[in-house]
Amino acid sequence: MKKIIVGLAVVLFVSISFLMACSGGKGAAELAIKTAEEAVNATKAEAAKIIPDEVKSLEDTLATAKEKIVKGEYKAALEEATALAGKAREVLAAAKAKKEELTKKWTELSQGVPQTVADIQSKVDSLSKVKKLPASLTKEKLAEAKAGLASIKDEWTKAEESFKIGSFADAVNVATSLKDKALKIMESLGMSAPAAAPASAK
Repeated sequence: MKKIIVGLAVVLFVSISFLMACSGGKGAAELAIKTAEEAVNATKAEAAKIIPDEVKSLEDTLATAKEKIVKGEYKAALEEATALAGKAREVLAAAKAKKEELTKKWTELSQGVPQTVADIQSKVDSLSKVKKLPASLTKEKLAEAKAGLASIKDEWTKAEESFKIGSFADAVNVATSLKDKALKIMESLGMSAPAAAPASAK
C-alpha cells in the first residue's frame, strides 16, 4: 500500500503541473478526470473493505465531476477532479492506518477468544461428567452453555474467513461479539473471566 500512496503522489504532482499550464478547457478537464479516476480505482482496490464509506464518497465525487463535463462545466470539473486525486491519496493513507489498527485488534482477539473457548469447553466437559451439578447451575443452564459454545465455534470460523479475504472490520466486529458471548457463558458456569493481557511496552 505504501508504494501505491507514493505512486499516487507522483501522478498527482505531474497532473497538477500539467493542468496549471492548461487553460481549463475540455481537454484539461478530461485529463484531470482520467487522473482522478485512476487514483480512485487504485484507492478502491486497497480500501473498499476497510473504509467503504470514504471510498463511496470518492466514487460519488468522481461521478459528479464527470457530469459537469457532460454539462460543459469544464472549469468546475477540472477543479473538482484535481482535488479528488489528492483526496484519494488521503483516503488510501487512512485505509493503511485503519488496517494496521484492525490487524492489531484481530491479533489480540485471535489469541484470546480461542483460549477462552478452550477453557469453557474444558469446564463443560468436566461438568458433563459429574453426577450432581453445583447448586448455582441447572441442567438447563449447562445445555444453554453447550449450545452457545457450539455457536461461538461456528461463528469464529466465519470470522477467520472474513479476515483472510480482507474484510478486517467485519472479522473484528464478529470476534468482539463472540468474546462478549464467551464471557457471558463463563459467568453462567461460575467461571472467572480471563485476566486482561498486559499492556505492551512503548
